[in-house]
Amino acid sequence: MKKYLITGLLIWIPLAITIWVLELIVSTMDQSLLLLPPQYQPQVLFGYQIPGLGALLTVVIVFATGVLASNILGQRLLLFWEYLLGRIPVVKTIYSGVKQVSDTLFAPGGQAFSKALLVQYPRQGSWTIAFLTGRPGGDVANHLRGEYLSVYVPTTPNPTSGFFLMMPRAEVIELEMSVDEALKYVISMGVVSPEQPGAKIQR
Repeated sequence: MKKYLITGLLIWIPLAITIWVLELIVSTMDQSLLLLPPQYQPQVLFGYQIPGLGALLTVVIVFATGVLASNILGQRLLLFWEYLLGRIPVVKTIYSGVKQVSDTLFAPGGQAFSKALLVQYPRQGSWTIAFLTGRPGGDVANHLRGEYLSVYVPTTPNPTSGFFLMMPRAEVIELEMSVDEALKYVISMGVVSPEQPGAKIQR
């Protein structure tokens, strides 16, 4: 009975969490419907709420913003908008910091999390997964002797928090593992092991 109960839980828990996350995302994106005038709200037009309509509206707004920002006029408007935000003391600090991070992570051709690494952390003899984020820059590079790499060590099971370290290149091992495989390995706390390079699937 215990065996069957655990098997059932292993099937339903991932499914339930997936549905919960999707519902959270859709319900959050549905808040974009508040941007519509009252007379165009789904409750007024159709008499009831339509789940997912706000998510569709959000995708359309993001797509339209990307199209607008890709031309010369849109780029000028974007620069003017950023100039206005830069004149507000508190908003300037928050916006500029978030924009730098988002540009690094999501810009086409970005190098954030470009490779999965194996590093010794938090002490010698203890190994963990890390991700290459670049090389030390600015005045920091002037105080480091030799070749150093900037790495991000994620926490488990939540990889969105972690530690930023600058480590000697000689102490970093580059893994033959994709970033996605490494993230799954971290999130699963080592339970979901990536395939070894060159391993063949048994049939």
